[in-house]
Amino acid sequence: MADNVGALPFFYGNITREEAEDYLRQGGMSNGSYLLRQSRNYLGGFALSVAHMHNCYHYTIEREPKDTYAIVGGKSHRGPVDVIDYHSQETDGLVCLLKKPCNRPKNMQPKVGPFEDLKEKLIRDYIRQTWNLSDSELEQAIISQRPQLEKLIATTAHEKMPWFHGKINREDSEPRLQNGSRINGRFLIRQKDASSYALCLVHERQVMHYRIDKDTSGKLSIPDGRKFDTLWQLVEHYSYKPDGLLCVLTQPCSRGDNDIDMPPLLPQGHPGQGASGGFFSRLKHYSVPVPGRKKIRSGSRNNTTDNLNPYETSIPNYQSTKEAMPMDTEVYESPYADPDELRNATVKREHLFLEDGELGSGNFGTVIKGIYKMKKTEKPVAVKILKNSNDNNAALREDMLREASLMQQLDNPYIVRMIGICEVENLMLVMELADLGPLNKFLQKNRYLSVKNLTELVHQVSMGMKYLEENNFVHRDLAARNVLLVTQHYAKISDFGLSKALTEEENYYKSKGHGKWPVKWYAPECMNFLKFSSKSDVWSFGILMWEAFSFGLKPYKGMKGNEVMQMIDSGKRMEPPVNCPMEMYELMKNCWTYKFEERPGFSVVEPRLRDYYYEISQ
Repeated sequence: MADNVGALPFFYGNITREEAEDYLRQGGMSNGSYLLRQSRNYLGGFALSVAHMHNCYHYTIEREPKDTYAIVGGKSHRGPVDVIDYHSQETDGLVCLLKKPCNRPKNMQPKVGPFEDLKEKLIRDYIRQTWNLSDSELEQAIISQRPQLEKLIATTAHEKMPWFHGKINREDSEPRLQNGSRINGRFLIRQKDASSYALCLVHERQVMHYRIDKDTSGKLSIPDGRKFDTLWQLVEHYSYKPDGLLCVLTQPCSRGDNDIDMPPLLPQGHPGQGASGGFFSRLKHYSVPVPGRKKIRSGSRNNTTDNLNPYETSIPNYQSTKEAMPMDTEVYESPYADPDELRNATVKREHLFLEDGELGSGNFGTVIKGIYKMKKTEKPVAVKILKNSNDNNAALREDMLREASLMQQLDNPYIVRMIGICEVENLMLVMELADLGPLNKFLQKNRYLSVKNLTELVHQVSMGMKYLEENNFVHRDLAARNVLLVTQHYAKISDFGLSKALTEEENYYKSKGHGKWPVKWYAPECMNFLKFSSKSDVWSFGILMWEAFSFGLKPYKGMKGNEVMQMIDSGKRMEPPVNCPMEMYELMKNCWTYKFEERPGFSVVEPRLRDYYYEISQ
């Protein structure tokens, strides 16, 4: 365990949030008193519980890919103890400084979770069977590969649990639960398909079925429920509180020796499929490297690493030697990806429910939050509503319809998806919702984001822009205000009101005249010759990068448009934001190359950002 936290007097082990609050109350609830416990949601993570003003606050300390630890969005540290030491000096997002550890009662040892004992045996058996190691070599492999092995074993351990019945249907599961004891909370879990399971439990002598979905980041949850890294964590949670279920889980319905043939998780003939098709032969599919084995990264450089890329296991049958970035995986797939009901160009008004409160507004009207109800589910959406009382209504209507038509042609995970048009009392554009809002405003309020997080977000924008470049679209209004955040780690390009689709023969769009243009984001050829292309979008992207690394500051602060143009024509450029990595500032300056024919395209910019992200992630 990290930094041998088990020896810390304020580490309580695998206790619940409620138990942590009880211990803090017993300790007096003084401001800044705290304890550390094992996370029950995140593999290898911890939770920090803090008392302040007679309330309890809980912060997740995640284990990051390089075995560093950080409170979500905060600075990375070598271990959880360093996180605590740092926050005893800096609040940096916490409700208060950490002042006084709340130590365990005398003679109390940290609580051991149900998986801990099983984990050691599974790790050793896995190494023996897959690497054929023993004795000192086995011990060394455990030392060097423990975090990766723990993750690997934990995410597949449910196959060894008596309550997991494999791929059976609803009809087969009910007799198993109804045979024998029918006490409330008797349960089993069955597999529905590659990305979903079902929790089946007895309540009042009836069998109830709860769907367990795996989201694009691999997290498991019942609908609207808490998310977990593993099925056994989900079972552990619902065994001590119902939290949305009809009752707590009380008694596992064990599968008999002849109940079920456990299905292989790999297709027949896959190199990882062993002769027996058993638990450990299936584990071989996941690429935990043998210590010392070389692994090649993208590009021309070789990289020796003993670390499993945590994102590889989220890509089925991942065979490439190139390490996957999180952006390459299903983690960032749109939650709206291709359900049948979202393929229509129109939205029926009776399926759209509008909520109070504006998300934004402009000359066209307002944007408000809504709910789009479908046959099986409902989606939160952003609804752009055209004003009725406007002298320019016809022109605005035409502009909105053109924007909708253009957006419906785009299909990329880093571009806000157009769901459809709804036209009843007003013209309404229904789009997917990005809850955290514009990038610039988010960064102004959250100045704790790491360079890695900022790089991650601007790289996602570059991938969306590379897609537009490849498909001959010019955005014309790329800025941090028009990048929306789904999460702190997931950005999408929005606002295509000025965008243009070019024909195959065109490589630029020429405007008929100046308009209300965002001059500070525009390239010289836009202002001088009214020419817009993917290269001018690259210039705007450089400004967006500057906004991101300055945490949402306004570019060219205090300067007017004509002063900015004079500055650019003279060869001067903005200074780098405070603490901005020089590699990123050099890329910004490349984006601000005066002659557009010498300026790099997104096909060049995106890989440079990708390489830099790799470097700081290693």
